[in-house]
Amino acid sequence: MTAELAGSERPLIRQIRILGTPVHMVQLPDVVGLMMQWVTGDRARPYWVVVADMHAIIEAYKRPEFRSKIETADLTVPDGISLIKVARRKGIRLEKRVAGTDLMKAFFAASKERGLRHCFFGDTDETLVRLREKLAQSYPGMVIADCYSPPFRPITPDEDAAMIRRINEARPDILWVGLGLPKQEQWIYDHRARLDVPVVLGVGAAFKFLAGTVQRAPDWLGDLGLEWLWRLAHEPRRLWRRVMIEGPQFLGHVALELSGLKKY
Repeated sequence: MTAELAGSERPLIRQIRILGTPVHMVQLPDVVGLMMQWVTGDRARPYWVVVADMHAIIEAYKRPEFRSKIETADLTVPDGISLIKVARRKGIRLEKRVAGTDLMKAFFAASKERGLRHCFFGDTDETLVRLREKLAQSYPGMVIADCYSPPFRPITPDEDAAMIRRINEARPDILWVGLGLPKQEQWIYDHRARLDVPVVLGVGAAFKFLAGTVQRAPDWLGDLGLEWLWRLAHEPRRLWRRVMIEGPQFLGHVALELSGLKKY
């Protein structure tokens, strides 16, 4: 699948709607290729990539105002085997999901010779310290422009302005945001116009996985669609609602959509 660009327009890639939310039918190499094009372009505005899993689709279905915000993103990629299976039922043969952790690793590998500047925003100071150490080991020479953990409380307008100023002064080519969905998407939407960075994307728990503070499910388990079981066993307090409530809700709504009994 080849993605095309028309000036500063959005990429001309096929989309499908899953419970009303548009998702681009792309694979990992497509996304990395687009991001590489964007970082070498102008800095007039950030291109925004949404990494959408089942949780994102359910959140967008329940909250139309949230869906309207992520619809302004330049690219929404399918993270999660459930989205891949829905795409297949709609006649599109996607092979693998585009998980946030896999996307980060693939982009790091593809850009390691270009001297791109990376900024990591979110999570805890402990995670960011370990993340920096792990990336230095795995990707020697990688330029980490800044790592910043925002306060876990409401911030003042002055603090907010200082955070944006700090990010812009670091001059990153990529801003990775790890605040968790939907908080990270809301943050990107609210601050996008003030960010001087070519590409910004929210990657959820990927900081923890890459830092090693949370163990990620083996690839084979994720490919079978059972990563949710692994994560529930390792983070039951954080994941129980997503697995026990949102999972069945997603399956029920998808069944209605695919059967034609309900329009979304």
